[in-house]
Amino acid sequence: MAKQLSVILVATLVGLSIAWAGGQGGAAASSGLSVFLLCGFVAYAVNWAAFLPANALKTEKFYDLTGSLTYLSVIAVACLLSGKLDTRALIVAAMVAVWALRLGSFLFRRISADGKDDRFDKIKNAPLRFLVAWTLQGTWVILTAASALAIIINETRLPLGAFAYVGIAIWAAGFAIEVIADNQKSAFKKDPANQGKFIDSGLWAWSRHPNYFGEIMLWTGITIMSLPLLSGWQWATLISPIFVTFLLTRVSGIPMLEAKAETKWGDDADYRRYRDNTPALIPMPPKG
Repeated sequence: MAKQLSVILVATLVGLSIAWAGGQGGAAASSGLSVFLLCGFVAYAVNWAAFLPANALKTEKFYDLTGSLTYLSVIAVACLLSGKLDTRALIVAAMVAVWALRLGSFLFRRISADGKDDRFDKIKNAPLRFLVAWTLQGTWVILTAASALAIIINETRLPLGAFAYVGIAIWAAGFAIEVIADNQKSAFKKDPANQGKFIDSGLWAWSRHPNYFGEIMLWTGITIMSLPLLSGWQWATLISPIFVTFLLTRVSGIPMLEAKAETKWGDDADYRRYRDNTPALIPMPPKG
């Protein structure tokens, strides 16, 4: 119990610390609280509220959907309380909203079809461990959306320039890669002829995890858009693409999927050839 409570406390403090830092020099609510910090509280409130029925029902089916709702909630709060928004802020708000709606609906359809998410098998029947997952999701939203929120709440408003256009292009490319990769894998899994097989076609012939590469790209694009606006403590929001990259390459993304793939196909010569010849993340032309 002590361990779980410590994780909840530390994760919450980390998220709120980034929200505090990002809010320096930004818009403030009528209470005097920075809008960014208020968004941090909203992120945890949404997830803790969703945890209550999820824990009662012992279900993880609405976890990813709640994650998307959290993004939409914090972006909405930031937009509503930050005064008149400029073009950069409106574009970024739309970017996050489109991404959240697309990914949330995609993941909800997937878990509805699969019936469960293996990540929660051992924790959804242990309330405190389950609460840790929902708390970490709140922290994930704050850290990942940090650059986007820094743009929306910033008191500095500048015309679009080179950083904005480069960031938009990178975001668009990353979003396209993520959507195409997800759709290709979904279509592959739906084909009965591919049951029990691994995907090595389309973008997946160039990378073992092209969807994650797209994810990192799109948040990097938003961070690039934020660079001309940042000052002082706001530079802490650069954690956004760093955190996303660390999470996907070292924690819950690639390591978990690679371990599952090794267990399932580790003795398959075709899989070993695919694994040895295909980059884990950054797409490269297929060898041979």
